[in-house]
Amino acid sequence: MESLVAALPAGGAAAAAAVGGLVAAAALAGKAGLVGPKKHLNAPPAVPGLPMIGNLHQLKEKKPHQTFTKWAEIYGPLYTIRTGASSVVVLNSAQVAKEAMIAKFSSISTRKLSKALSVLTRDKTMVATSDYGDFHKMVKRYVMTSMLGTSAQKQFRDTRNMMVDNMLNTFHTLLTDDPNSPLNFREVFKNELFRLSLIQALGEDVSSVYVEEYGKVISQEEIYQATVADMMMCAIEVDWRDFFPYLSWIPNRSFETRVLTTEARRTTVMQALINQQKIRIARGETRISYLDFLLAENTLTDEQLLMLVWEAVIEAADTTLVTTEWAMYEIAKHPEKQEYLYQEIQKVCGNKTVTEDHLPELPYLNAVFHETLRRHSPVPLVPPRFVHENTNLAGYEVPAGTEVKF
Repeated sequence: MESLVAALPAGGAAAAAAVGGLVAAAALAGKAGLVGPKKHLNAPPAVPGLPMIGNLHQLKEKKPHQTFTKWAEIYGPLYTIRTGASSVVVLNSAQVAKEAMIAKFSSISTRKLSKALSVLTRDKTMVATSDYGDFHKMVKRYVMTSMLGTSAQKQFRDTRNMMVDNMLNTFHTLLTDDPNSPLNFREVFKNELFRLSLIQALGEDVSSVYVEEYGKVISQEEIYQATVADMMMCAIEVDWRDFFPYLSWIPNRSFETRVLTTEARRTTVMQALINQQKIRIARGETRISYLDFLLAENTLTDEQLLMLVWEAVIEAADTTLVTTEWAMYEIAKHPEKQEYLYQEIQKVCGNKTVTEDHLPELPYLNAVFHETLRRHSPVPLVPPRFVHENTNLAGYEVPAGTEVKF
């Protein structure tokens, strides 16, 4: 209650009284059964929580998926929690997730985004956050054809090899200059990975770009800050109104200012990058890139084009970095496993560069990354889905209006 009142503007005594009235009304309504979990025939088991806030106080860990795993040991692979006013069904086994995503997908194909993600994704104008439908099917086909499919990956093999060579050369130089100093792997890998993401998305390793709105040229580091680093921090911004929608009329100005400012900066920088490449394309200079591909398809609005190109930049630059860092950390902790992995690579590849063609012959390397993703997922909780019609999962009834987390 104190935090709600503190969030109100100065002099908002009437609003504070209204908050108190609403909280009291909500508590009474909960007792009367007007809000809160309803009883359903064969409902999933529920994790006990507190009035009003539900289980929010139990989700304070940085890795909430680990809390979900612990609860699954008690309540089974499917159970219910409450996050404020919302009822959430948590799926915690591959079998139940497969049932939900294949057999019952038509009932849960809608995404439920936080206020921050709604703004940053321009209301789901991305492959990863869009609802299943014609737009989702179209843009998923585009990204698979141009970037993620087997043939598409081979198009960028030389670029990836260049990235690895640059990293090795940088590490070699750093070691030669000061053999006793620790290497900052993150900084070197981050820079090269971002360069790779720019080449794949835009067709060029953009070192700088003129931004008309700023009246100046910004560097690649500033581009990274605006399109990746700031966006990742903003995406995890929590607006308490997401958990208590009946209080959404109360302003949260600091949150709104941060999110809207970050989104505007991202959009301004991305538009400058795209405009720069459109000049190249207008000269008849085409390249293998996601932007060139999307412009040739000529099916997207300017907003959709910007968002899809930005998605390619941020998803290639951030999650790959985080996953690789954790993999190297775990391998370094277990030198015997590092040696086993090294011997497997030597046996299959010898002195040749490892490529995607070798992956079927490198089961231990695959296992290393799968285990890394299991233990240190870069995105442990994807945006929840929304049950838009009554459905049945794992033998339990899940009513319309329920959120689903995997």
